[in-house]
Amino acid sequence: QQIDLGEETGPRTVVSGLVNYIPIEQMRDKYLVAICNLKPANMRGVKSFAMVLAATSKDGRDSGIELIQPPPGAKPGDRVYFEGPEYENAQPLPQLNPKKKIFETIQPGFTTLETKEAAWINPVTKSVHRIRTKDGVCVAPTFVGASLS
Repeated sequence: QQIDLGEETGPRTVVSGLVNYIPIEQMRDKYLVAICNLKPANMRGVKSFAMVLAATSKDGRDSGIELIQPPPGAKPGDRVYFEGPEYENAQPLPQLNPKKKIFETIQPGFTTLETKEAAWINPVTKSVHRIRTKDGVCVAPTFVGASLS
């Protein structure tokens, strides 16, 4: 996919495994959340420069996958972050070091709450940090208790 992330350089090429789960009509011209500071990866012979954040039903992939949606009023390029003083004003790393497995360490804590809000639950403190932009919280359309990846 070519995804407009509000950057001067134009849209990014993103390869995702969503083609079998989300019809192109549900992807085209939709707002979504992308993780942009992962190291670019070759997938199916194409270099991918971001990852689309999606919710997988708690009953598994065959029960559905949905795009995580930014809040109303969000614009391409808006920063997405965890709620909480230690995260809200933090400067994101331009690129996560793949050797440090930062994303792989936090990703198991990504979920959707009873409110369908996207969140990260810190495995150590069990504190809940909703995933948001300056305009509000990101959500799954219908899934509660989903995993995010």
